[in-house]
Amino acid sequence: MRLLFLLFPLLLAACGDGSPKVNINVGSPAPAFLAVRTDGGMQDFPTAYAGKPLVIRFWADWCKYCEGEMKAIDNVYRRYHDKGLEVLAVNAGQDAKTVDAFMRRIGVSYPASLDENSAIARSYGVVGLPTTFFIDARGTVRGKVVGEADEATFERQALALLQ
Repeated sequence: MRLLFLLFPLLLAACGDGSPKVNINVGSPAPAFLAVRTDGGMQDFPTAYAGKPLVIRFWADWCKYCEGEMKAIDNVYRRYHDKGLEVLAVNAGQDAKTVDAFMRRIGVSYPASLDENSAIARSYGVVGLPTTFFIDARGTVRGKVVGEADEATFERQALALLQ
């Protein structure tokens, strides 16, 4: 029993990687990142989206809620893209071939970027998929949805960004 008390702090310390926990919420500046798109080009945030509202969607093809929601997001994107709304799907942990095949199969019109080692997801504090951030034209997080949501929720958040 005494050995357990001595080992417990060591076991607890081994559970973490020692890095500070990230908690990106409403009002936080959105972390910058550079990622490869599925078409091979580079995606530079915030530079590529300066002055534009952006929805960043973290997802993976194994996520049972992601496909339907990505289609719902596409409906909102198509309605408001000409008003300035941008959407970027950031895949957490999968390779380009898998991501490209999934995006083609579901037929969404917004771009996807790769986050093969999930570094971008970690910088945003993503702990589960799907997770969506609504970022205003100044790069500030104005909304966050963790888990499943419907098209009306995405539209409400997108309209708030466009105000």
